[in-house]
Amino acid sequence: MRIDVYTPLVLSLLLPAISGQVGRRVAPALATRVLTASAVLTAAATTWALVLLAVTLVGEVPPVAAEAREDGRDLAEPVPEAIALVAILALCLITHRLYKAVRAEYLTRRTLHRLCEGHPPDTELIVAASATPRAFAIPAANGRPGRILVTAAMLGALHPAERRVLLAHERAHLTHRHALYAYAVALATAANPLLTPTRTTVTFLIERWADEQAAEAAGDRQTAARALARAALIAQRPRPVRVLNFTDGAVTRRIAALQTAPPPHLWPIAAVALALGVLPALGAMDATDDLLELLEHALHL
Repeated sequence: MRIDVYTPLVLSLLLPAISGQVGRRVAPALATRVLTASAVLTAAATTWALVLLAVTLVGEVPPVAAEAREDGRDLAEPVPEAIALVAILALCLITHRLYKAVRAEYLTRRTLHRLCEGHPPDTELIVAASATPRAFAIPAANGRPGRILVTAAMLGALHPAERRVLLAHERAHLTHRHALYAYAVALATAANPLLTPTRTTVTFLIERWADEQAAEAAGDRQTAARALARAALIAQRPRPVRVLNFTDGAVTRRIAALQTAPPPHLWPIAAVALALGVLPALGAMDATDDLLELLEHALHL
């Protein structure tokens, strides 16, 4: 366990390092799925590694230490006490960060669904009489259906073909449950801040995924690019809540991507990214086995 327990923490540096390359080379849908899964696995592995480090302090608890001395047993100390204390502090910080992430998601969902109150439950598109140009997807939750909320200012600024692109983009967010990917990677980053670059990449890829779906629905990538460019020009003011918005995430790069051919899937690169999530999990499993062996050895002395 002396080495294995640190393996997930070290390997968690690799996924953020390659996330940008994966995002640029692999099709957005595949890259989003792979990077999200890897981020969740990595965050779980690193958190569990910290738990294992913290558990080693059990031998220092006075009743446990006293009983071991009475029985003539020498409890193993797989890691220094100072490192175990740091692990406990890190776990407290992670708990706080996870609470904040969950609360932010809850408040955002509640605010969005309040905007839909008074509309029939089978209404997918809601047009708000607002002078602020906005368009975003409101994911389904607690039995409430997913909705598309668009302001009159946004619809009025787009041509009919561009409106179809806008609606197809937001519908893609709902159809493919993009909010779950965004939420999962947000929780992973809360548990392991080293994954922040991966979260940034996934957020961008989610929008790229919806762009590709909208371009396919429109049958014209240039029209999709124009719709995105026009919407970005009129939607300059900050948003009141964090949502999947049509003009989110490096708009210039998204427009440029729509003016070229759709990116390939490149499964080998995707497999490497997924492996970087699996490896920390395997390291955490090895460290768990090592700790259990140490405890079993101490109990049988």
